[in-house]
Amino acid sequence: MADLYRPFTWDDLGDVELGRENLGLEMPVIVYRLFEYTTKDVLARRYGVEAAKEIIRECGHLAGRHFYKNVLFEEGQSFDDFVARLQRSLKDFKIGVLRLEFVDLAKKELTLVVSEDLDCSGMSVSDEAVCNYDEGFIAGILESFTGETWHVREIDCWATGDRVCRFEAKGGK
Repeated sequence: MADLYRPFTWDDLGDVELGRENLGLEMPVIVYRLFEYTTKDVLARRYGVEAAKEIIRECGHLAGRHFYKNVLFEEGQSFDDFVARLQRSLKDFKIGVLRLEFVDLAKKELTLVVSEDLDCSGMSVSDEAVCNYDEGFIAGILESFTGETWHVREIDCWATGDRVCRFEAKGGK
């Protein structure tokens, strides 16, 4: 069978309830991290560390756009309603607990703080912020809500010794 490219769709996730009637919808965080960090390792060895980070970020971006479209979208919602829905959804999906630390909508600047982050909370301290997937995920969500490009970078991370992950987001750039 030929390897044909087919873009990701939400339907690719399948009917998890049907397929996992005994095991259910949830799995341990360690299994998610096993997938993410082994993927990052293989990408880094094959393409280099920076390319691996960018690929993981791009994956997060794609996921964020689909998450917005299939979970967060509500016609005509205000920024405050969007944030409340995002906070609730991230908690419901056990991705993390979100709070906005700084908001300047006129300048399109946000600082978002995620505690109990799926990607890194509880990890050993190293010299590297590791939440590249989250950077892309947040950017994809913000882009979908605003219709503008967002640049998101992690400035504090559990993996660098902080107890939360903090992201700076700048829109329109």
